[in-house]
Amino acid sequence: MTILEIQRQLAALGFDPGPIDGVIGPRTRAAIRAFQASRGLLVDGIVGPQTRAAFAAAAPAPVAPSAPSSSPAASIVPAAWMPRAAMRRVHLHWTAGAYNANGLDQNAYHLLIDGTPKLVRGKWPISANVNCPRGAYAAHTLNANTGAIGVSICCMGGPGVTMASHGKYPMKREQWEMAVQAVAELCRFYAIPVTDKAVLTHAEVQPNLGVRQNGKWDIATLSFDRSFDTARKVGDRLRREVAARL
Repeated sequence: MTILEIQRQLAALGFDPGPIDGVIGPRTRAAIRAFQASRGLLVDGIVGPQTRAAFAAAAPAPVAPSAPSSSPAASIVPAAWMPRAAMRRVHLHWTAGAYNANGLDQNAYHLLIDGTPKLVRGKWPISANVNCPRGAYAAHTLNANTGAIGVSICCMGGPGVTMASHGKYPMKREQWEMAVQAVAELCRFYAIPVTDKAVLTHAEVQPNLGVRQNGKWDIATLSFDRSFDTARKVGDRLRREVAARL
């Protein structure tokens, strides 16, 4: 197994390895130890023969299809929406609006998830953000649009929306799950590593990239799981779930 495979397997099994980057750092080592402890193995953080065998035993068995299929439904982002381009990051947002994607939303983001949930294409192709001349790209993140794909969940609009009160349009679990799948497909197609500097929420841009965002807090809370109540917790969950789909 490669280190990337080990990290993806850990993430799929619920052991957080940190960034899926092919490097065994402290968080990956801690996740390996936690996995070993859960299987009654020697807890040394080393992926030796016994640990490899335990990983193999824990892997889900392949399911044989009941009929031949090209599985077009396996991907939710149409190929035509993903032009060849040098993209380095994916930023996940919410629109701070209703469950529909309006014209302003489509102008700001490349992909949106409405309340159905359904994937909606934005005005600008992803390739428009390779370089960002004034006005001719999806301006989803202040001073951090070059090389970045903007994905947004249509939710969290209306007066009085706070961390405690999510208003008339709280984020739905099925919207989040569709967003995770879309981000995973974008990462796969554009070879974007699943790290906290390459796959992140808008609320993480300032702390992770050092680009000031004027108090943006999307996404620092999940309406369907209030235990995720900081940008870091939500971002780590995003990366963990994206990695599990790769």
